[in-house]
Amino acid sequence: MDNHQKNHPLIDPEEIVEGILEWVKIESPSTDQAAVNEMATLVEAQCLAAGLEVERTRGEDGWGDLVRARSAHPDESTPGILILSHIDTVHPLGTKEGDNPIRRDADKLYGPGIYDMKAGAYLAYYAYRHLLRQGNSPKLPVTFMFVPEEEVGSPYSRKYIEEEARKAKYVLVTEPARDGGKIVVARKGWGNFQLKTTGVPAHAGAKHEDGRSAIKEMARQILDIENMTDYQRGISLNVGLVEGGTGTNVVPRECHINVDMRVKTMADGEEMVAIIHGLKAYDPDVCLTIDGGMNRPPFEMNDETAALFDIARNASLEHDLDLQYTTMTGGCSDGNFTGAMGVPTLDGMGADGAGAHTLDEFILVSSLEPRAKTWVKLLERLE
Repeated sequence: MDNHQKNHPLIDPEEIVEGILEWVKIESPSTDQAAVNEMATLVEAQCLAAGLEVERTRGEDGWGDLVRARSAHPDESTPGILILSHIDTVHPLGTKEGDNPIRRDADKLYGPGIYDMKAGAYLAYYAYRHLLRQGNSPKLPVTFMFVPEEEVGSPYSRKYIEEEARKAKYVLVTEPARDGGKIVVARKGWGNFQLKTTGVPAHAGAKHEDGRSAIKEMARQILDIENMTDYQRGISLNVGLVEGGTGTNVVPRECHINVDMRVKTMADGEEMVAIIHGLKAYDPDVCLTIDGGMNRPPFEMNDETAALFDIARNASLEHDLDLQYTTMTGGCSDGNFTGAMGVPTLDGMGADGAGAHTLDEFILVSSLEPRAKTWVKLLERLE
């Protein structure tokens, strides 16, 4: 531990800001393997400097590397604390100098990926390091996991997340806080579908009657899918991408759409998946194909998660932070996986702020110290 750390026994929000900015300055869009791995290298080095044992798993299918960092513990078989973070962002390289430059405006600190979720990921690391420099240590083993492709659904990391969750007593997710600092104790499940219609092309002027329009067929399917939205049940379907046709004078042979679905319960998810896969073409001369299903299961609140929240809230009240929670959010995270497994999971443990996935993304500097204090107390007291 260096002299700088020894001489700062109290949590210093400016020190946290300095560390967060070091992470934000390394832009790491999910699809840029080299950029994500540059971030993974920094995380790996800092975890090693904190005395953690680091395991780096090479990325698959062009994704970046997964980093796991474990604390020393007398009994490694003891179920511990899994801290889930992701180091990828949705913003392209150059955003930090362009559309959302890194800057500070009073209490707001801006930058690409700062709210979602480099501030939260760094905050948990800082709290662990701070606990050690106070001369204390966690009662339970701690495993940090830094996921490289969460923003695209964690396609290869999911198996590692669930592997670690099976060994965990608690999961803490460093996604950003919601609605003024609220913890997340439930999330909707996410489904994604790809539909394709294949019709019969024809000259739109000379032989229009010979054609069978793939776009016309898909238009009817789109209306049916959008009409499946049921806000009372917490079910929403959104056709977000549409592509088809080759020219205005050609009856279109193909049309493709992507559908986003959100559901509150797994039962609703299974029902909606069956309905969508059961869709039939209106025109018997047009072929309809459907792929996809549930990507992330719903994370539903249970008694164990409620008890974990109470521990966090009571610890926070000691330093005048009155934590609240939100029971449902439409956005998904890797906490969906662990929550669906029944492991007590607190999500939204990161910094307060706003603007996730936008060019006005920021965190509130004033939220860092009280939330860091909560992290320190949880790491020290959970048993």
